[in-house]
Amino acid sequence: MDRAAAVLDLVDERESAMAELLSSLVRTPSITGTETENELLRELAERLGVSGLDLDHWQIPLAETLAAQDFPGIEVPRTEAWGLVARLPGTANGPTLMLNAHVDVVPPGDPSTWTATDPFSGQVRDGRVFGRGACDMKGGLVAALWAVLALRASGLSLRGDVVLACVQGEEDGGLGTFATLRRGWTADACVIPEPTSLDLVPATAGALTFRLRVPGLATHASRRTEGVSAIEKLWPLHRALETLEVERNAVVDPLVRRWPIAYPISIGHVHSGGWASSVPDLLVAEGRYGVALGEPVESARAAFESCIAAASSADPWLRDHPASVEWWGGQFASGQLPASSDLLGRVRAAHQRVTGGAGQDVWAAPYGSDLRLMNGIGGIPTLHYGPGDAALAHGPDESVPWAEVATAAQALALLALDFCG
Repeated sequence: MDRAAAVLDLVDERESAMAELLSSLVRTPSITGTETENELLRELAERLGVSGLDLDHWQIPLAETLAAQDFPGIEVPRTEAWGLVARLPGTANGPTLMLNAHVDVVPPGDPSTWTATDPFSGQVRDGRVFGRGACDMKGGLVAALWAVLALRASGLSLRGDVVLACVQGEEDGGLGTFATLRRGWTADACVIPEPTSLDLVPATAGALTFRLRVPGLATHASRRTEGVSAIEKLWPLHRALETLEVERNAVVDPLVRRWPIAYPISIGHVHSGGWASSVPDLLVAEGRYGVALGEPVESARAAFESCIAAASSADPWLRDHPASVEWWGGQFASGQLPASSDLLGRVRAAHQRVTGGAGQDVWAAPYGSDLRLMNGIGGIPTLHYGPGDAALAHGPDESVPWAEVATAAQALALLALDFCG
């Protein structure tokens, strides 16, 4: 039996334990910004330490990290944060492969919208694991972890290191990966097992969190015509942003043409006024602004700010009381695997060996991820390849097909054998 077949058999033999681990991780509600993120990292550190891997489990110096000039932003306040890296050491200074997976999940939303299961049940049914984070991205985390454990259990000696980075804070900016890179961890290539339905995703668009402050003039609601409603003054700004979205999506990169809107602009949170019988004098709207592949963040911001300024100038009230733009929270630049990298071909070959030649599409994701930090700040060629359909992420009844988790685990193990030597 060759080395690759031996590793694949190890993954197969432990598949039931892998399913139990995924269910357990989903039952841990590691919502971004909560202490449960750190609790889950401690649990993983214990599991990985027992396996004999080298561990680096450290407390992230939050104040220093958040103050860094190139810090990518944060939306949820934290009082404590930890990093975790497990390393399967190589024997001959060969190339290093990193597998990077985030442990945090978004809130479950209204529990009544979950028709199939409780949001954190981790239930296994009809070949799928259900619960918040099953798809995004604890399925990918388990696949990566199991690939490393299978390599460890095989006793095979690789020339290069295999590194598993378990990170927090991906959902609100990338704190964990940013801190891991600042810690000094690096690699010659990286795979992030985000949900791609096992397709190959070598690029991601960017996403910038914005805040609009729209002024009005307060008065008693019975005399509303003597005031100016800040709510009504959002409408011309919103129409201008709709026009900007159309313009920015008129011509897009071929990698993102599969999406109806490659670079969306969306307002997701609005609050205004403090009393029902008063005309509101301020509206605050927060949203997400898509950044095109290869577009500098500064250029994207300038286009947005120019749009808001022009719309304000065209309105009799806003002309003298213009809306303001604030950039806050997660600031995701776009990112792309360098054309010179052979990583995509290597991942494809590993996947095809496991699946018997199943085809894969190649596309860019319309959302931001830690890929842009790995490729950008880290200078590490990186792509996405993982189990689950991202359309199920962040929504009710989130789930991941168990067969895809197992396939990804096997393919990542084969990739490590190939890449590390």
